[in-house]
Amino acid sequence: MTRDTQAIQDDIAYMRALAQEGRHAPLLAGPVLVTAAVIFGAANLAQWALLTDVIDVSPWAPVWLWIGSGLVFGAALAVLIGRMKGKPGFNSSGNRAVGSAWSAVGYGIFATWMGFMAMGLKSGDWSVMMAMPTIVFVAYGSAWIIAGAMTCVRWMTMTGILSYIGAVVMGWFAGDMAMYLVFTVVIFAVAFVPGLILMRQEPSEIV
Repeated sequence: MTRDTQAIQDDIAYMRALAQEGRHAPLLAGPVLVTAAVIFGAANLAQWALLTDVIDVSPWAPVWLWIGSGLVFGAALAVLIGRMKGKPGFNSSGNRAVGSAWSAVGYGIFATWMGFMAMGLKSGDWSVMMAMPTIVFVAYGSAWIIAGAMTCVRWMTMTGILSYIGAVVMGWFAGDMAMYLVFTVVIFAVAFVPGLILMRQEPSEIV
């Protein structure tokens, strides 16, 4: 009976240790967030320049702009994930859960964009793309809320709420050329700055 009790206590201690590991291991998604903010923030600035005739090129330039941005981000993501795998804490429960949430966000945004592209190519009406920024920030907000819940870090939850507010703001600016400039500001607030914070919190070694 004593051995059984000790075994149960050992199991409880092990599960507690796993929970603590997941809660306290620093998240490693910072470089990915910073990279996404830089690439897609720049793409939105370029889109604004194209649509306001600041840059006069082919009508298909916006399509190639986003395809190119996606390819560049995909290549950068592959490199960053390879680097993250070598960092201590990569396999912590917290990083696995939050990483899965951000992966789902990425796949969801890409699938939505492809769906909207298909609609635009078939109908010739590209107005549906006006909804894309709102969808992006709703997805970002959900990922930040999950990250905040997993780590019990309040600023991540607040970033999630800010992302939801950004989604509403993007809906207000839908159809206005200023939406691309507003998008750049919002993604700076909910991806670039938080990404830098996460990068600063990464220690050289995690015990």
